[in-house]
Amino acid sequence: MAIRIANSEAIPRYADWSGPALFSQGFRPFFLAAGLSAVVYVALWVAVLSGDIAVRTVFPAVQWHAHEMTFGVIAAVVTGFLLTAIPNWTGRMPLQGWGLIALFGLWLAGRAAVAYSAVLGVLPAAVIDGAFLPALMAVALREILAGRNWRNLPVVGAVGVLAVANGLVHAEAAGVVLPDGIGARLGVAVIVMLICLVGGRIIPSFTGNWLAKNRPDIARPAPFGGFDRGVLLATLVALAGWVAVPDHAMTAYVLLAAGGLHVIRLGRWKGAVCLRDPLVWSLHAGYLWVPIGLLLMGAAGIAEGVPQTAGLHALTAGAMGGMVLAVMTRAILGHTGRALAADGATAAVYIFVFLAAATRVLAPLTGDYHLMLTLSGGLWCAAFALFVTRYGAILCGK
Repeated sequence: MAIRIANSEAIPRYADWSGPALFSQGFRPFFLAAGLSAVVYVALWVAVLSGDIAVRTVFPAVQWHAHEMTFGVIAAVVTGFLLTAIPNWTGRMPLQGWGLIALFGLWLAGRAAVAYSAVLGVLPAAVIDGAFLPALMAVALREILAGRNWRNLPVVGAVGVLAVANGLVHAEAAGVVLPDGIGARLGVAVIVMLICLVGGRIIPSFTGNWLAKNRPDIARPAPFGGFDRGVLLATLVALAGWVAVPDHAMTAYVLLAAGGLHVIRLGRWKGAVCLRDPLVWSLHAGYLWVPIGLLLMGAAGIAEGVPQTAGLHALTAGAMGGMVLAVMTRAILGHTGRALAADGATAAVYIFVFLAAATRVLAPLTGDYHLMLTLSGGLWCAAFALFVTRYGAILCGK
């Protein structure tokens, strides 16, 4: 899967747009929406668990939480990244203006449809929410085909599989007999694979750039090569097994093997020498949760006392939460012409999300599960609220 993303910080050409600056670049509305919705959905989830509120959705509470975090929050980040990266890959004009507004409107309609699906109905909610990812896929496919950028076609495939996963979640909510949670697991697996693929390109690249400027005496991180392809293949097999047969013993062993390979992979990127720069170490810290998550999921399959949710939340709250904040903050600074330097607030964002993931992973192992869950939710909301506070005005064009 040869996807070129090393130059993703280049600023593409933009057409004149007289409307709100929020819709002048693809990452602006989707990154802002991701930050805001990450706060709202987790705050609502903590309130739902406490019995303080009920959401008017046909989804069971746990399924609703998982769906909106994956197909709402994370899908918005993926969209913002793709709408910014694809013009760099193809050399074509980015989606902006009314086209961007229409796509963003589909995302918003999906969130409303899921939230009020008990009132709207199962099928209408599925149709409305299910329209967004195919629309994104069509936009990406159009640009890649027009730019004859064949090497990045797998990105379209990943969005397509994510759309299928979303459809499976809706089908399960509608009563279709499916393996329990297969759609949610498939959605998580797709995002984790994208993190492994994208992270494997940008982390050593950005780390190498930092070392060249600040520590020229240290050898650069190992470039993407055969070892990385082997790790990605092992991860794909492990995640496919987890999606299809999560309780099979062989799945557990393959997950453990993949997790071990990611430990080696991360060590090849020399993150320990970049601790002075939050924009760099945040990428390594976010990716660290990938091997932790895979190892914990594998351990849960063969050892008593390791909860299944520990590995899952290492991948979701940890890898997804940490990586999206690291990528969004860096992309916003780079694509608005600002210096690639993290201030104290940005560093705090990274620390809060890391602590949120750690407390969520440890929650089932402590004596007060609900307290740890509430603490984790508070730290998560603090991370994303601080992100919105620090970067919201920039995203709105100020």
